[in-house]
Amino acid sequence: MKGKLIIFSAPSGAGKTTIVKKLLASGLPLKFSVSACSRAKREGEIDTKDYYFLGIDEFKQRINQGDFLEWEEVYPGNYYGTLKSEVNRIWDEGNHVIFDVDVVGGLNIKKAYPEQALAIFVNPPSLETLKERLINRKTESEENIQKRLSKAELELSFAPKFDLVITNDNLQTATDEARDLILDFLQE
Repeated sequence: MKGKLIIFSAPSGAGKTTIVKKLLASGLPLKFSVSACSRAKREGEIDTKDYYFLGIDEFKQRINQGDFLEWEEVYPGNYYGTLKSEVNRIWDEGNHVIFDVDVVGGLNIKKAYPEQALAIFVNPPSLETLKERLINRKTESEENIQKRLSKAELELSFAPKFDLVITNDNLQTATDEARDLILDFLQE
């Protein structure tokens, strides 16, 4: 039998990536699905570890070839997606897959694998807290922070479509809650 899929989605700054990293370090039988993207590498990022950096032309070619489980143009000219080969690689190693993806991608994965996937939405305590987190990262311009906040309002409307919603007002509590939910799902 193939493995299971654990999907984490949230607005940027809600804490999903931090929760996923903590879960990966906790000893659960999960392997991280490295997404593909068309954007340039940021300082310190490593190809095939942080993302599969494909460039726009190659990304579009691979869309046309049907290589993606899901993909989306998240921001104009910036494509992100999950390669089918990445999921199969992790399953072939005998592991379950954990995703850190945008809300549309998360719902598309759940649609493709309705019984094998657990889709978890990470809610920020408030939009104000989300804004503070984005500012405190010190990685985004004011313009990008505003773009992310505008997008967050739309993304929050998708929360009811997920299997479970976790509010990240305390990182350890949210991580513990997610771990318990995942353990229950993996034992089904």
